[in-house]
Amino acid sequence: MTERKPPGVSFESWTDRQIREAADRGDFADLPGFGKPLPGLDRPYDDMWWVKEKMRRENLSYLPPALALRKEAEDALEAASRARTEAEVRRILDEVNEKIREALRRPPAGPPLNLTPFDVDDVVRTWQAGRRD
Repeated sequence: MTERKPPGVSFESWTDRQIREAADRGDFADLPGFGKPLPGLDRPYDDMWWVKEKMRRENLSYLPPALALRKEAEDALEAASRARTEAEVRRILDEVNEKIREALRRPPAGPPLNLTPFDVDDVVRTWQAGRRD
């Protein structure tokens, strides 16, 4: 649609003609979702719908840094419980503890961190006790 609107023709008439001609040529026939209902029409309107949809399509998520670190600490503790060796448990916890210490030195934006570094020896004792059972 590179053609300019001719003078003296109302914009609506010109636009309707352009759309009709494109439809007659079949320009709309191969569009994704052709003939299907628009997704999300039954949901309430959300100003950020397009951001959420893009994040869903690209499998992205966003948490404020403090919450992301809390989640990472939780995941690290779970990974440590499944570790095969004591060295692996210590490595996992040392990595997340360094991030926690850094966040305590420079608190991230968002909600309070509410984390303290893990007591590695205590977690290792728990891990060893779980291995004996």
